[in-house]
Amino acid sequence: MKLHQDQPDSINTVTGYGADHVLINKVRHDGNLILTAERIVADWAPGGFAGLSADDLAQVCSVDVEIVLIGTGARQRFPSPALLRPLIDARIGFEIMDLPAACRTYNVLVGEGRSVAAALLFDPAQQA
Repeated sequence: MKLHQDQPDSINTVTGYGADHVLINKVRHDGNLILTAERIVADWAPGGFAGLSADDLAQVCSVDVEIVLIGTGARQRFPSPALLRPLIDARIGFEIMDLPAACRTYNVLVGEGRSVAAALLFDPAQQA
């Protein structure tokens, strides 16, 4: 699906996505990543959803945002509450949703100037 970019080029927005990729400011990125308005952290959570660890979510805390949208691939899946402990301890709000919803919600929140990150996971069979 293609999304239209209405933000300045200096702000990272999702301009499209598919089963195996996301377009950020019209540049294709394959694989799991963390996205903020200013940064892209590639090669995040190499084990995907099945291998997601507390250390992976602790890495999300390091991007210093108020809310994290965790996109769990083609369908919404909930990680174990124990894995979410780093976000809870850091008092960072989070929402779990499928990847397309996370991309759309991220764009809305970043467009409002909110301090948000999208932690995006692709399904292993669909990764490039």
